[in-house]
Amino acid sequence: MSDGIDVGSPEEIEEGTARIVEPEESGFDEPIAVFHTETGCFFALNDICTHEEASLAEGWIEGETVECPLHSSSFDLRSGKVLGLPATEDARTHRVEVEDGRIVLYPGRDAEQAVRPSGPSAG
Repeated sequence: MSDGIDVGSPEEIEEGTARIVEPEESGFDEPIAVFHTETGCFFALNDICTHEEASLAEGWIEGETVECPLHSSSFDLRSGKVLGLPATEDARTHRVEVEDGRIVLYPGRDAEQAVRPSGPSAG
């Protein structure tokens, strides 16, 4: 899918948390987690850990990594690269941008870089 999905304003996803975008909303075949780091950046990964059925959105975000709540595998939010066992497979990234004060997710398009809100609505 190439069209962007409006996920909300940057203020709607608290720093250090994530919002899940379900397949019914995104048109993508898996849930996607949109993460808001404590540094104010936004990233998106497939929500399900590549090791077992656990939601990465429910994991712990530290810096630009997320740790799975089930077995503590960790992933780089920028690249999806697995950083800690027991997972051995990278997580799929998705492009996310902040446009006109809204978070826009592009399901199925690989992420390119961190996205920070800018302008008067940036928090």
